[in-house]
Amino acid sequence: MKFSSLEQFLDSVRARDPHQPEFMQAVAEVMGSLWPFIQQNPQYAKQGLLERLVEPERAIQF
Repeated sequence: MKFSSLEQFLDSVRARDPHQPEFMQAVAEVMGSLWPFIQQNPQYAKQGLLERLVEPERAIQF
């Protein structure tokens, strides 16, 4: 996995988008829930899922 901890991942997002506190709050809440799953299934992190999920102003349709 590219990031060894949730805090390391959140720090990288914070550095990329420092002027979006509401976005960071949402990212922290969602990633707090997803992180255990990502740790158990590292193939998703290797494919860049985390980085794609935290693009600000991006709409993902299922």
